[in-house]
Amino acid sequence: MPGRSYIPGRTLVCAAIISSIALPRICAQAEIADLREDVHGLSQRVNELTLRVEQLEHDNAELKAKLSKAEDTRDAVTAAQLNGAVADLNSSVAAAVSASRAEILQQVATQMEVLAKQTNAALDSIAKAGSAPQLRAASSPAMPKPAFGDSYPKEGISYTVAKGETVGLIAKKTGAKAQDIIDANKLLDPSRIQAGQVLFVPGGK
Repeated sequence: MPGRSYIPGRTLVCAAIISSIALPRICAQAEIADLREDVHGLSQRVNELTLRVEQLEHDNAELKAKLSKAEDTRDAVTAAQLNGAVADLNSSVAAAVSASRAEILQQVATQMEVLAKQTNAALDSIAKAGSAPQLRAASSPAMPKPAFGDSYPKEGISYTVAKGETVGLIAKKTGAKAQDIIDANKLLDPSRIQAGQVLFVPGGK
């Protein structure tokens, strides 16, 4: 019995569609992972700056306490000088924290813009791939039918295929040629003969 025809073009189309969908998604997932890692690192930096501010505030409190207990203030710095120095320090720390946050927001915005472009490109690719199968199917040429020879002997025997037998085994058992059996019976797929199928074996004994 002739088997079902196999069209490799459909398999290639499916593979192309899967590749066009899977690759952009993989690239987008990698970009998201990198973005998360960068944000995590920047968050750690902000936490370190916050700890420094808390330490400076603690030191400031200790200096104020020592100043209030000092009996001789002639050689000590005045409260106004101390407050001025602390204010300058606090301003420097605040400026550093503000700059770090601005840098973080800028990096996040840039990476989000890149990710958005890649996502749009992936969606466009998927949309284009949706209409590709019909175009490719229309342009793909039909598979040519195999040409069967007519030079086989016209005399032979009828042979009923047993379970597990192949064309090659039948040819060996009957002394015929496998190609003659294929040509005489017009077997599209010689590997799909079935038990109980009756074949004409040219030149078989």
